Amino acid sequence: MNSFLQSRFALPLMAPLTALTLGFSPAAVTAQEAMYNPIRLPASNEITDSLTDNDIPTGFGGFARDYVVTLEAGDQVVMDLTSDEFDTILTLIAPDGATIGENDDGPDGTTNSLLFARITAAGDYILRVRPYAGQGMGSFNLKVTRLRPI
Repeated sequence: MNSFLQSRFALPLMAPLTALTLGFSPAAVTAQEAMYNPIRLPASNEITDSLTDNDIPTGFGGFARDYVVTLEAGDQVVMDLTSDEFDTILTLIAPDGATIGENDDGPDGTTNSLLFARITAAGDYILRVRPYAGQGMGSFNLKVTRLRPI
């Protein structure tokens, strides 16, 4: 960058581009960071909630709702998602964003979801609730249970 441009914009040659250096206000940056804010599961690791058109658009015509649960290395968990109002899909997402597992229809012959996982790394995991084929909304129950050896 020549000295005219450098003096005109008062940025060092290798300045990192951030929201603030691009002219966004601190309030706009805070609002953007707050846009994605998954819901923490309560201590009981169970919640009854509703999927609505105010949730996260999936790009498939439907919506998703994300929940955070803290899991420990070695945990063996079962995640149960039930609804009488829509065909459920449950996805478990690792702290690094990788999909650990997903289930559409559980083994009971219903459209409810049942997912088992063995956790290898401690951290905050995302449980994503969404409808099959982007169709449906309504109330649901999500429960996470840590299995214990007998």
